[in-house]
Amino acid sequence: ALVKALGVIPARFASTRFPGKPLHAIAGKPMVEWVYSAAKNCTELVHVVVATDDNRIAEAVRHFGGEAVMTRDDHVSGFDRIVEVAQKYPDYTHYVNVQGDEPLLPAANIAGALRLFERGADIATTAVPFKSEADFKNENQVKVVLAHDGRALYFSRSPIPFYRKAVQDR
Repeated sequence: ALVKALGVIPARFASTRFPGKPLHAIAGKPMVEWVYSAAKNCTELVHVVVATDDNRIAEAVRHFGGEAVMTRDDHVSGFDRIVEVAQKYPDYTHYVNVQGDEPLLPAANIAGALRLFERGADIATTAVPFKSEADFKNENQVKVVLAHDGRALYFSRSPIPFYRKAVQDR
């Protein structure tokens, strides 16, 4: 299938756990700039935009030469923000949710999801093996159970399978 993909980076200032995270400086640049650059490195994406409801983020994006799209401030999730962007950019066949807090995201991971679209998938997510047991146990890193054909069956922040302490002590 022909894929004309728009990379969308949802970025909100009012995060519960880390307010202002997209603007947090990493090596002198805001995190959103690192994520934007990583997404632009994926040549399979036709275009990349940052979707935000905050003028501070939009201004930072424009400052480094990126494109910011203002969205409503009542979205419950980044996915909802992407749906609004899709309505504003209807000429694309696919919309790729590039997580706004992944400044080291390899372009190959985005390209992997796009290959799934080319093979006919309607929705895709990238999954890569963990590099360490500590990463596997980290609740900030989402785990996925895959079927033999590569379909995602289950997502969790806990290790899969999750053994309760009582079971481990037996």
